Amino acid sequence: MIMTEQALFREAMSHVGAAVSIITTDGEAGRAGMTVSAVCSVTDTPPTLLVCINRNSRSHQTFVQNGVICVNVLNTTHQELSGLFASKADQETRFAHTTWHTGKTGAPVLEDSVVSFDCTIDSISEIGTHSVLFCKVKDITIKADCKALVYFRREYHALGAA
Repeated sequence: MIMTEQALFREAMSHVGAAVSIITTDGEAGRAGMTVSAVCSVTDTPPTLLVCINRNSRSHQTFVQNGVICVNVLNTTHQELSGLFASKADQETRFAHTTWHTGKTGAPVLEDSVVSFDCTIDSISEIGTHSVLFCKVKDITIKADCKALVYFRREYHALGAA
């Protein structure tokens, strides 16, 4: 079977393990959240992350217009929540299934995430189908006593100390 370039790339990327996060926002454009794995550090001076969001996503414009984002790295108890935030469920349903508090930027922070990065969106670059958001970290919450949820070869796995 011959794979398209896109299919081959997606297959190859499934072999690169990634933390699973729910990104959230709130503000004048409304509240939104979605599951992502395309998050990485850029620099620690100033602390900055990059987050990639498909421009065809229903939540894309909400993040861009609000200008704030919280990256909530999921723990192993969040597998079902990850699926919910990746589904077609409405935003109200997504946020009703766990406990949130409001971060310094106004974005929703997941109470029991492994780590949450509360950020402002500093700049946005467009590449292909996605927007790359460069996010300046304004606050960090760490919960060190839980295992992280990672995605590898299209399956969830636990990572961390027993």
